[in-house]
Amino acid sequence: MTSIRARLLASILATLMFGALAMGYAAYRNVLRETETLFDYQLRQMAFSLRDQGAVAPAQAGALVDPELDFVVQIWSVDGRAIYASRPQTELPARAVLGFADIAVQNRTWRTFSVATPERVIQVAQPAQIRQRLATEAALRTIVPLLAVAPLMAAVVWWLVALAFRPLKKLTAKVSMREAESVEPLSLAGLPAEVTPLVQALNVLLQRLSTAFGAQRAFVADAAHELRSPLTALRLQIGRLRRSPDDAARAEALDALSAGVERAVRLVEQLLTLARSEPGAPKANQETLDLAELVRQAVADAVPYAASRGTELELDAEAVVSVVGERAALAALVRNLADNAVRYAPPSSSVKVRVAIDDGAPTLWVDDAGPGIAPADRERVFDRFYRREVGSEGQATQGTGLGLAIVKSVADRHRATLTLADSPLGGLRFVVRFAPLG
Repeated sequence: MTSIRARLLASILATLMFGALAMGYAAYRNVLRETETLFDYQLRQMAFSLRDQGAVAPAQAGALVDPELDFVVQIWSVDGRAIYASRPQTELPARAVLGFADIAVQNRTWRTFSVATPERVIQVAQPAQIRQRLATEAALRTIVPLLAVAPLMAAVVWWLVALAFRPLKKLTAKVSMREAESVEPLSLAGLPAEVTPLVQALNVLLQRLSTAFGAQRAFVADAAHELRSPLTALRLQIGRLRRSPDDAARAEALDALSAGVERAVRLVEQLLTLARSEPGAPKANQETLDLAELVRQAVADAVPYAASRGTELELDAEAVVSVVGERAALAALVRNLADNAVRYAPPSSSVKVRVAIDDGAPTLWVDDAGPGIAPADRERVFDRFYRREVGSEGQATQGTGLGLAIVKSVADRHRATLTLADSPLGGLRFVVRFAPLG
């Protein structure tokens, strides 16, 4: 696992180390250069002082012969005759180069400055090795405090990084202490600006989870309520079958029991289909499908039921209408729309199913000749277990009340728009428009 804190510390400390080394090197070079300039200034001032004096005073001569003094002074007459030497230096040449010069004699380098007057030539020399040693010591004395402060700076950086990550650690502790069912939003108080977007995204996710859990609890409660009635009916029908006095009554009770079992099976199948089509359910493989072929199969499946009601089922489909989606979910959508239209269409009426490309979008139309739905009530038909009342007596048709809820869920899952309108056949028109391909 890669730690952001470790990477941040490593980056900052590496930057500090590099900066300290660069600053130390720059300070070292600057001090060396300034020290060399200072030593040259001393050579020049000594030479000019002797030139202006005219002669070496006895007290000054005594100081110049001090073995602790690094400077060597030589004076010649204009004709080259040696007049004065602070101490014998066989390594230095008997001639001087006016101005500054570096003279290498017998594997030793001297830094010299010479000045001439009308009567004499004055040379002041200093060993380059001594100059370099003194300059290096001065430079090291400059960078040692910087090197000594570097560990303290590293410790301060370590503490500051730990302090900056403290809100994140507190947030981690709060999340880890939460109960599994807790979906309350996390507090944004005291969080750094860099962490706030992440916590906001987590709060959005928690809100989605809360909505999904609420929908799941509502689904389970509704399913339990809806299953209670058919299961109770099955229990009563079994009791009736047991109490049947003769074969005719037993056959009638058995037929009623079979019909009840069929209704219960269909309800369970619809519940499972709805659960699989919910937005939070795992998605199956998306593939390019021929919507026209799915419609043909759904219409073929609905023909026996339509024939039993005397309903004419018409199909108008283009050769190929391509959509991207889940085969089983889209088949359930088409099948439920066709079944719903046949169920609510009056006997001996007609239902028309059409699929085509409309303005570049794959579109499905389902028209029936039923009683229709008032515009104010059209949104309710997509609610779970809602059964609309038809007929003058206001009776609800036989059904699970889940077919259109499945249609809506599948449409939402495929980002398709679902609209209801008045049908030219006199009933209701369902229009499902999918997103264009490409």
